[in-house]
This record gives sequence, C-alpha cells and structure tokens, in this order.
Amino acid sequence: MNWYVFLEGLISVLLIAGGAFAFIGSLGMAHLRDFYMRLHGPTKATTLGIGCMLSASMIYFGVTKGEPVMQEMLITLFLFITAPVSAHLLAKTGLHLKLKYADKTRGCPDEIHTEDVGEKPVLHPDKGH
Repeated sequence: MNWYVFLEGLISVLLIAGGAFAFIGSLGMAHLRDFYMRLHGPTKATTLGIGCMLSASMIYFGVTKGEPVMQEMLITLFLFITAPVSAHLLAKTGLHLKLKYADKTRGCPDEIHTEDVGEKPVLHPDKGH
C-alpha cells in the first residue's frame, strides 16, 4: 500500500513539473525578442516538459498493466533525438538568412565563420518586390 502512495506522488510531481516546463516554454516563445531567443522555448523547456509527462505516463501504465510500456519510451527517445537536431538546423538557417537579432544578445559570436553565413535571399521575380 505504501509503495503505491509513493508512485502516485512521483507521478504527480512529474506531471506538475512537465506542465510547468511546457508553460515556461510557451511563455518564452511568446515573450522573447528575436528568432534565436525564441528557439530556446520549444526546444529546451518544452522538451523537458513532454519528457516529464511521458515519464509519468510510463510509470502509471507500467504499474497498472504490470508490463513495460514501449510506446512512451519510443516517443521520448524520438523527441530527445529530434528536438536538438531540428533546433540546430533552424539556428543555422537563421544565420544563413541573416535574420535580425536583438542588440542585447550581442548577436555576433566569434564562432561564426564567413562560410557559414550566406547572402540575403533574393526575392522571386514573380513577387514584384
């Protein structure tokens, strides 16, 4: 009986932490100033939030069914692998397109090489701008 109370408490803490991380990630997406800062909200905080929620789901269904739950484990693994890769590709695309950045971030890190930064994109001739 005591074991189930501990697991219920752990599941509750994971769900609350997951909700808090997801909420903080969405606030960051809405309130941060530029593309590069907004990139951190969904990739870091939300990944932790969904990871906590999926961990709580794995524990709950693992205890109630009495067998390991593979679906949540595979979703968590896929999320933790793809989120950093997609964030890296988005940041590199932002650098290549020379997106504007907030002056507060000091915008021009030393590790950016000239070959990593492309020219401004040329508008399509049919667009007329």
